[in-house]
Amino acid sequence: MAAKLKKGDKVIVLAGKDKGKTGQIASVAPKDNKAVVEGVNIAVRHTKQSQGTQGGRIAKAMPIDLSNLAILDRNGKASRVGFRMEGDRKVRFAKTTGEVI
Repeated sequence: MAAKLKKGDKVIVLAGKDKGKTGQIASVAPKDNKAVVEGVNIAVRHTKQSQGTQGGRIAKAMPIDLSNLAILDRNGKASRVGFRMEGDRKVRFAKTTGEVI
């Protein structure tokens, strides 16, 4: 099955503590049905100093469920993603505007 949300997509959070925030997808884990969005779902991790890295409290973006994300269309509104054939290619499009993503 094709992925509705991919790395690099601009998304908005629909539910949870960061509802309404927007960001870009940094990585997607389709097996777990989760994605990491920059600047969203931030948790503080306490790390020990090691040879190459500085220790301390490090803010890290944690994965968020794909069902809580929606892609932003060109108007900046949340949209669902659909698929259609254009010639011999399968493309994603925003359901609100109909434009290809």
